[in-house]
Amino acid sequence: MKIRSITYFCNPKFPLDEKILQDAGRFLSKAKAAYEAAGYEVQTVRLATIPFPKLLISSDDFSRSGSKATDPQGVVATTKSLNELPNFANRFAKAIKDAGIFYASLGPALPEFPRSYEVIPEAIAASEDIFFGGVMTSGNKIHLAQVKACADVIVKCAPLDPNGFANLRFAALANVHAGAPFFPAAYHDSDQPAFAIAVESADVAVNAFAGQPTLDEGRSVLIAEITKHGQAISRVSQSLISNLQSPKFNGIDFSLAPFPNDAHSLGGAVEKMGVQKIGLHGSLASAAILTEAIERADFPHIGFNGFMQPVLEDTILAKRAAEGTLTIKDALLYSAVCGTGLDTIPLAGDTTAEQITPLLLDLCALALRLDKPLTARLMPVPGKQAGDSTEFDFAFFANSKVMALDSAPLNLPLGSDESLSLNKKHSS
Repeated sequence: MKIRSITYFCNPKFPLDEKILQDAGRFLSKAKAAYEAAGYEVQTVRLATIPFPKLLISSDDFSRSGSKATDPQGVVATTKSLNELPNFANRFAKAIKDAGIFYASLGPALPEFPRSYEVIPEAIAASEDIFFGGVMTSGNKIHLAQVKACADVIVKCAPLDPNGFANLRFAALANVHAGAPFFPAAYHDSDQPAFAIAVESADVAVNAFAGQPTLDEGRSVLIAEITKHGQAISRVSQSLISNLQSPKFNGIDFSLAPFPNDAHSLGGAVEKMGVQKIGLHGSLASAAILTEAIERADFPHIGFNGFMQPVLEDTILAKRAAEGTLTIKDALLYSAVCGTGLDTIPLAGDTTAEQITPLLLDLCALALRLDKPLTARLMPVPGKQAGDSTEFDFAFFANSKVMALDSAPLNLPLGSDESLSLNKKHSS
């Protein structure tokens, strides 16, 4: 098991206050050394900001945003501010490197600022190692126009790289709250800095169920291991808080994130539990058992804390997707009992926004009805069709085949731009 990321949350101000980034860099350097002294490899240190519309738009313009449809001056000011995003992202990428930080998330586009979605592809093209999200829900509402906007971002980002790799830096968000340390979902909601830990721990699940005669014994081992590591990481985290000016410790996201080899495959953990191939029936039950074990474990929870199924980051998921055993519908189904959603899904290069929109809408419906955070990181691959092999040259990816998306454009009224209330399911 490793620490995937120490994620530092802050408001870096606009114009950029580089002292805030330097403070973040110093804290992250100190924290990395402390976790490594406790025996944990730390893969990356990262930074997440408040949503970029709130960062770039002045408080006066932000307060006017509610009446922007009847306030031309507010529209012009807001548009001009958001148009700064590509240049700001480029400068921010250089500034975090100077501070010793690997990656940064500038947070999500927001429904109250439709233009904020439109500028993301240009900002991704203009920067390196900067991540973004797009909010599709707020409260109990699905914003159908913003679901479409996120689909459009995905399609426009696809040709920025020959392999569609730019979409690694964008996720569509449904019911995702601030403070989650995994990218691209990470964002902040305060002027007070904070930090949280994301782990890479699929191997803990693989080892827990290997050779176990019963599910209950395997689950008990898994809960005990998660609790042991969660509490050890928490003790180190608390030791980093020395005074009132120290960043707040948000907690740990113990989602069972994989690495692309079989020993660190969450698909492998499911198959150790007794399913011959993930994607066959029994996989849903396995996902539920694994996610519930994380919930039972005793440590400070933040973020998703669930069954993470990034197809291209997991050798066995990638293999089963290539075989056709694991489909996009399967991954969406498992999202009903897990905590993360759809991740690194390779799609045909000619997939349209109108075809992606229904999939994102289904994800939103699951997130709101079940009151859980879900994301979609979809990767149309230019020039590829369903069934073609992927050709990524990236240490954190396992190659697979482009997955078929069974989708067609929505007709009215589902195809409208309204905002629809959808209450969470009540217990009977």
